[in-house]
Amino acid sequence: MSGLSHFDQDGKAHMVDVSDKPVTARIAVAEGFIRMTAETLALITEGRAEKGDVLGIARIAGIMGAKKTAALIPLCHPLPITKVALDLTADPALPGIRITATVKTGGQTGVEMEALTAVSTATLTVYDMVKAVQKDMEIGGIRVTLKDGGKSGRFEQP
Repeated sequence: MSGLSHFDQDGKAHMVDVSDKPVTARIAVAEGFIRMTAETLALITEGRAEKGDVLGIARIAGIMGAKKTAALIPLCHPLPITKVALDLTADPALPGIRITATVKTGGQTGVEMEALTAVSTATLTVYDMVKAVQKDMEIGGIRVTLKDGGKSGRFEQP
């Protein structure tokens, strides 16, 4: 299991010891989308969804998701998050909503999982809020597009 830090020399899962790592500025950006019909998208963008402000609620849900990541992902470290920002953009060409999350911390480990959780939580919230009008929406494309800070340095999706 060499190269996989969440496994010990015996192949057992464990939480990585980051106590000797220096505290550095960390950032991660993740993206994803939820695809729907043009009619469902119009319901959201025109503010006609029965449950209320879909994008506003999804933004708050994404922030909450980032803050709860360590409680959801078993080997994830709880981190002092210093920023979570979500951008939810209607994309008529999809059609659907594109979501980007940016998460920052000053810590000993990265915030990629927090950014991914923020996007996942936001897309699930959009689904929940309009599933009464469309059950076959598609969530996808969730990935890290930027990570910086720490020993491994900078990563950007090409």
